[in-house]
Amino acid sequence: MLKTNKAAAKRFKITAKGKIKIKRSFKRHILTSKSQNRKRKLRKAGYLKKTEAKRIKKLMPYI
Repeated sequence: MLKTNKAAAKRFKITAKGKIKIKRSFKRHILTSKSQNRKRKLRKAGYLKKTEAKRIKKLMPYI
């Protein structure tokens, strides 16, 4: 029986259409040196490319 990889399950969400949604990096600390425009763009969620999404879906077979 396959198990869900819990590390992957915490980091990625699968949308209704099957895309993998991710939270963007570089938004944790040292924010004063980053521009307001850059920080605003980092608020939006990112989506993985198809090739990367295939690998992640194998780690989360039941989600």
